[in-house]
Amino acid sequence: MSVQRKGVPAVAPRFSDLAGDQPAWMDSILKGDCVAALERLPKNSVDLVFADPPYNLQLGGDLLRPDQSKVDACDDHWDQFASFEAYDAFTRAWLMAVRRVLKPDGGIWVIGSYHNIFRVGSILQDLGFWILNDVVWLKSNPMPNFRGKRFTNAHETLIWASPSKDAKYTFNYEALKTFNDDLQMRSDWHLPLCTGAERLKDAEGQKVHPTQKPESLLYRVLLSSSKPGDVVLDPFFGTGTTGAVAKKLGRHFVGVEREQAYIDAATARIAEVEPAAPASLSVTKGKRAAPRVPFGNLLEAGLLHPGATLTCPKGKFKASVRADGSLASGEHTGSIHKVGALLQGQDACNGWTYWHIEQNGAKVPIDALRQIFRLRRPAA
Repeated sequence: MSVQRKGVPAVAPRFSDLAGDQPAWMDSILKGDCVAALERLPKNSVDLVFADPPYNLQLGGDLLRPDQSKVDACDDHWDQFASFEAYDAFTRAWLMAVRRVLKPDGGIWVIGSYHNIFRVGSILQDLGFWILNDVVWLKSNPMPNFRGKRFTNAHETLIWASPSKDAKYTFNYEALKTFNDDLQMRSDWHLPLCTGAERLKDAEGQKVHPTQKPESLLYRVLLSSSKPGDVVLDPFFGTGTTGAVAKKLGRHFVGVEREQAYIDAATARIAEVEPAAPASLSVTKGKRAAPRVPFGNLLEAGLLHPGATLTCPKGKFKASVRADGSLASGEHTGSIHKVGALLQGQDACNGWTYWHIEQNGAKVPIDALRQIFRLRRPAA
């Protein structure tokens, strides 16, 4: 499907896949309609997508403040569609273009308001994307409802999805938990609108872009669902918030934007960003991300010896370590996990935390020995 919007070419020349050590399109802004521009990128070339598409605002007449000044972002030409059908066709077209360039284990975020996000979510599912979460951005300083006929619109909704149900997408769970004072990160994010020095202004002091997103929002998106070195695509680049945060966090970016004024502002903005030092970009990882250590490795390394006695936390059960890394306790033999489960009459057991060994008069879980082994083992 091809949906062309006024004033942009239907097709554009493709980039070659490589230009030296880095693709020519990486860390750049492609000018043009997002559907045509994305045809220039190689298939499966980006790791994450953040999309802030036109919201297709359905407003009747100008929206005025009490002082009769006009509210921005209500009549911009890029946000006008003749009908819901036209908007749906546009949405389907750009999502299909994004799907082609997104890696199978990548992820996509789409932000919107009540005007469009439900239609976007339906089309995402129709195209085979798997919705992982909807996240609510609760604005700490929302614009008031000047007409007084509806609730104040104090939030926007982000949909986070993977290309398929079985995709092995990136989610830095432990990093987000650490970021949030050791509490699980919730799906309601309290963040302010883009204001102050962060808001880009032109020579007359006017906003360069009416709906510039705050960097704090993109920081959380990229921290949660990408890794240093990943390529982040923003098909509606605007003034480059995605690119600025990507550069700051050691990610690559590629943006697509139609308006030259926005491209100029984004280019200048990103050029001023100082990327974080590579050493500071490592994130907290859970135990599952640590290298696997078989119990037998502790015997090979001399951290345990055949015949050593292990006990459960309360000292009720004991087991003897055998030369092959199995345990023996009465009539039960097997792995640290199997014997622990059998003795407790359970279906499963984490033997690393269940079994303890006595050291210097204190009981220590054998998981502590595993950590010692990991520290001693040279990096692969």
